[in-house]
Order: sequence, then structure tokens, then C-alpha cells
Amino acid sequence: MSAGPTTAGRGTPARAARRRLTTFRVIVLGLVGLFFLVPLLSMLDFSTRNFLGEGRTGAAWTALVTDPQLTGAIVTSLVLAVLTVVLMLVLLVPTMIWVRLRVPWVARPLEFLCLLPLTVPPLVIVVGLKNVVLWLNYLFGDTPYILALLYVVLVLPYAYRALDAGLAAIDVTTLAEAARSLGAGWATVIVRVIVPNLTTALLSASFIAVALVLGEFTFASLLNYDTLQVAINLQSKSNAQESIAASLASILFAALLLVVLSFVSGGRRRTRGRPAAALAVTTGNPAPSAPTAS
Repeated sequence: MSAGPTTAGRGTPARAARRRLTTFRVIVLGLVGLFFLVPLLSMLDFSTRNFLGEGRTGAAWTALVTDPQLTGAIVTSLVLAVLTVVLMLVLLVPTMIWVRLRVPWVARPLEFLCLLPLTVPPLVIVVGLKNVVLWLNYLFGDTPYILALLYVVLVLPYAYRALDAGLAAIDVTTLAEAARSLGAGWATVIVRVIVPNLTTALLSASFIAVALVLGEFTFASLLNYDTLQVAINLQSKSNAQESIAASLASILFAALLLVVLSFVSGGRRRTRGRPAAALAVTTGNPAPSAPTAS
């Protein structure tokens, strides 16, 4: 009969501790939210303030789609983001899969090469690649889209980590051997068996690349190309409201990408293994039938 009060007595401190922990989390999250939200609201307030009269104005935000300089810079940055993502995935994904399957002893040198840009300042990289850029201008013309080749170098460390985590979460060797036993070629193994299991990792690497390209300033400025950040810097000298509106729009776009990534990552439930029947559907070959008892 005394077990009930004892249990209740033990449960009360635990519940109190949980309430204190919950309160602490709410306070910390609230402070962090204010730390990020207050500057964003200040940017919104400044970009919509009417300094010539009362009320609010959306002229600065309208300029994002009507000002030729800003519009061209936004389009250039978006195209550069797409090109960087495509080049990065084409370069890294087959290479990392092939290294894991066929030459695992190259994994360490590959990791070193991919992480090397973290140790070199962007200013040094762009100065070192100046002659390469001149050759690219000679071959492809003076176009800002050659920056995508340089941005791939910048994004390599972050994309490598994201893809490496995705490959470590699945049994690449078992999937490849199962698909090969069903008659699939190496291209089919990579494209139709392994890559579909890396959707979250691919999205993570892609969103990181997009955020980096939209925020990059050093390369474009030193090479005299008009990207979004360069246009914002130039616009701030003549129209501060338009530059603040463009900055806030780029921040919100990057935040939206992170929110989408969190929903995609939370919604997916990857399986640790795929049965032979699933691999048969993927590779287009019939799965071996189980023996039947006579």
C-alpha cells in the first residue's frame, strides 16, 4: 500500500526537472529567435520605410524585378547556382561511389583534396586561378558563368561531407553486389540503385552549394563580374533601401531552402537494405526464385 506514495514521491522531482528543462529550452530558443529575427525585422522596416512621407512603400522590393542591374545580377547568380550544383554532383557523386566500390585506398587522398580549399583563403584561390580564368575567357568568352568552375572548388569541402555522410548511411557494397548479381552494369548500379538512396545527401549538398553561390562576393568582385552580392554592394552606395531589400530577399531564400531540406530529410525514411525483388525492379532483371518444397 505504501508503493503508491513512494512512486508518486519519486515521480514529482522527475516531472519538476522536465518542466525546468522545458522552460530552459523555451527561453534559449526564444532568445536565439530574437537574435536572428530582430535584425531581419529591422531590415524589412528600413526597406519599406517611406522617407518622403508617411506610411510604407514597396518601391525597394519592386526594384528587384524592375531594376535592370539587380534583375540581371539575380538571374546571373541563379544560373551560376544551377551550374555549380550540376558540375559538383557530376564530379563528386560518381567519383565517391567508384572510390568506395573499387579503390577504397584512394578515400583518404580524395578527402584531403576535397577539404583542401578550407585551408586556403578565397583571396589566395582567386589570385592563383587568375591565369586559368584568362584561358577560360579566351576559350568561352568573357562570361560570368565561368565562375561556376571556381565555385565548385569552394563548395567541394561542404558537398563532400554531405555526400560522405549519405554514403556512410547505406551499405553501398552490398547494394552494388546484389545489383551486379542480377546483371546490372556499373552505370545502372550507380544511377538506378545507389543514387536513389542518396536523395537527402544530394539535396543537402545542392542546397549548400546554392547558399554559397548566392552569398559569394570575393571571386565575383575581384574578377569584375556582376553577381547578386556585387550588385548589392554597388547599389548600397546609391540606394540603400534597394540593397537592403535584395539582401533580405537572398537571406529569406536561403532560409527557405533550409526549411525545405529539413522537411525532406524528416519525411524520408530510408531503408537499410533492399530485397532482391526491389533490385530486380530497379535493374530490370528478374529476381532469382526461391526453391519450393516438393
